[in-house]
Amino acid sequence: MNILLMVHSILRWLVVLVGVLALAKFAAGWAQKKPYSKMDRGLSAGFSGLMDLQVLLGLIYLFVTGFGGAGFPMFRLEHLGAMLLAAAAAHAPAMFRKREADQYQVGLLAVIGALALVVVGVAVLPGGWSR
Repeated sequence: MNILLMVHSILRWLVVLVGVLALAKFAAGWAQKKPYSKMDRGLSAGFSGLMDLQVLLGLIYLFVTGFGGAGFPMFRLEHLGAMLLAAAAAHAPAMFRKREADQYQVGLLAVIGALALVVVGVAVLPGGWSR
């Protein structure tokens, strides 16, 4: 299970990296009033897909170790809640795709919300970001 935890811990940095790239791209597109492109949809889908993968790995780790003796202390449940909300926020651009809303604005707000929840979710863990 240590391998799963290690992959889960390393993947968070990829999530953060793609999230920061998405922030920059969506902010620039919104400021320049560019049309939302296929690459932008791909970046949004890639970010939400990475979030989904991260949640899946986390759930597997949580249940295997939780029922294997580590239990379910409050910090693990708080982490789970924050990460589920972050994954849901990452999917907001797909939910609003057919509406008249500015896709860059929706994408930017979704990534900001998701990354803010990731920061909070990791911070509740013992060791937080240094883990």
